[in-house]
Amino acid sequence: MRFTLSSSTLNNRLQILARTINNKSSITILDCFLFEVKNGMLSITASDSENIMQTTFQLEESNEDGSFAVPSRTILEAVKELPDQPLVFDVNITNLTVEITYQNGKYNFTAQNASEYPTIQSVPEDANIITIDSKLLYNSISRSLFATAQDELRPVMNGIYFDLTTDNLTVVASDGHKLVRSQITSVNNNIPASFILPKKPASLLKNILGHTEEEIVIKFHEKSAEIKYADGFLICRLIEGRYPNYNSVIPQNNPNELTIDRKSLIGALRRVLPFASESSQLIRFHIDSGNLELTSEDMDFATSAKENVICDYNGRTMDIGFKGGSLYEILTNLDSDDIIMHLADPSRAGVIEPATQPENENILMLIMPMLLND
Repeated sequence: MRFTLSSSTLNNRLQILARTINNKSSITILDCFLFEVKNGMLSITASDSENIMQTTFQLEESNEDGSFAVPSRTILEAVKELPDQPLVFDVNITNLTVEITYQNGKYNFTAQNASEYPTIQSVPEDANIITIDSKLLYNSISRSLFATAQDELRPVMNGIYFDLTTDNLTVVASDGHKLVRSQITSVNNNIPASFILPKKPASLLKNILGHTEEEIVIKFHEKSAEIKYADGFLICRLIEGRYPNYNSVIPQNNPNELTIDRKSLIGALRRVLPFASESSQLIRFHIDSGNLELTSEDMDFATSAKENVICDYNGRTMDIGFKGGSLYEILTNLDSDDIIMHLADPSRAGVIEPATQPENENILMLIMPMLLND
């Protein structure tokens, strides 16, 4: 079997798929990429047994169909240093030898039998279906990943929750200290349904969705989901269990409103955070009309910092503490120029929203306060 393709195309596809493969797999064949040539198209598959990712593209030339598995490290090292040029694969399916010829040389190595590669288990026909714009899905996943937990006792908190209702699709992530809720108003369903996407497939999707502008189709059932995009798909196992009622933890009446330039606040946080206690990362906010004062202190090393930032504030004078690292993550995962913080008192969660919501989205982030020692 002989086929020809571009070295840069192959390298780009392999680099994305390689993130699926585990460094140490107990199943030897899962250290390989599965190559399948059919009707002039090449499909390449990578798997870690829980996640299966496949990409398909047109070959420049091919003379017959066939399939084989290639050790991932071998093929990745072979093509990543090559400048863009045609690669000619000559594969003997019988004795599993592979020869790759390029402009100034060639590689020879042994393939694995494709029949040893696990078969792809498709999602059942009665699955729920979501069709969503790739940019909306990319934005929702990107701004949610940082808020997922690493909790062995509550595995449902370790993923991103997709809650499909008759009104919208809500994407939620929380670790108990911070929460992200993105409502996508352009997506809804007659029958409510939900699933929890683990962190690894969410990260794999994030890397793909940033390069495509087409609609994404998500089919999901109780235990698995299939996400189809422009030139391939991802099938993954879902986290089973019941996600907590996220709406119940979002305060409905935080009357004190702070409007501030997001980048100015990020800059101030960057400057005062190094002077905070390394263990607590406590940043104290003193807020009154037109001014936000940020202070940090580390008693053990006798360090402290203070900075004032201009703001708009409608509310009573308040002192409230936040974990600086968590607040910094929230601010860097928002895009708007200005943000609004809705506050009630020093013991209740603060709600942060972009001053201007993106089209077809409603974004809210929540951060729990830290106790202040007056």
